[in-house]
Amino acid sequence: MEEKEKKIKISKSNTTTTNHKKQKHQHPNDQTTKTTPPTSSDFSFKPSSDVKGVRFGGQFIVKSFTIRRARPPEILQLLSFPPTKHNKTPFPSTVAYLPTNFTILAHHAWHTLTLGLGTKKSKVLLFVFESEAMRSATVDPLWPTEIPLGEVNKRFIRGLAGSEMARFKFRKGCLTFYVYAVRRVGSLGFSCAEDLRTILQSVVALKDFLDHTAMLALPNQRSINYANSPHPVAMAH
Repeated sequence: MEEKEKKIKISKSNTTTTNHKKQKHQHPNDQTTKTTPPTSSDFSFKPSSDVKGVRFGGQFIVKSFTIRRARPPEILQLLSFPPTKHNKTPFPSTVAYLPTNFTILAHHAWHTLTLGLGTKKSKVLLFVFESEAMRSATVDPLWPTEIPLGEVNKRFIRGLAGSEMARFKFRKGCLTFYVYAVRRVGSLGFSCAEDLRTILQSVVALKDFLDHTAMLALPNQRSINYANSPHPVAMAH
């Protein structure tokens, strides 16, 4: 009887430990596996020096690949978001960075040279600032229009001294989305929460992106555009 009771206690202990590990695995700052749009309670802000940056794993060559600042219409097309009325600038406090043509070709070449072992996945970054004024003061004078991926963590994330961030990550086929909400240290709430929520909902709703490297071969699809497809799917160029 004593041995049976000990086995039952050990079994319950192992079950509790397993459940604890599963609960601990989910973190509000890493939304990779989350299928529903985050709510305002998921916005977990941390100092920019502590928030997770862009991850590369073992693909060190990817650090030299470049991303470029997206134009406002490209942000809408990327998110499969309908055009705004009266040509109003969408998400005025948001800036996005997309893979450059060099990055697309480099991914393709690297994948070929490594006999299929090199990653085909590119990264897209969206920074949603708490106000348009903060975005203008930060991005326009300090952030370049094009930057190697390896410098993003140092210049964009760690470089924003005096700021707090909430980080969200989504894998969508050949693209991985990193979304950062940015506010001043000591700020209460997030004044552009609706824009942030809309962007997160749009990313969650996107279908997986196709292999964007092949799209360079199509002369009428050299920009982010899927209007010619009878069944719209998200594609990047």
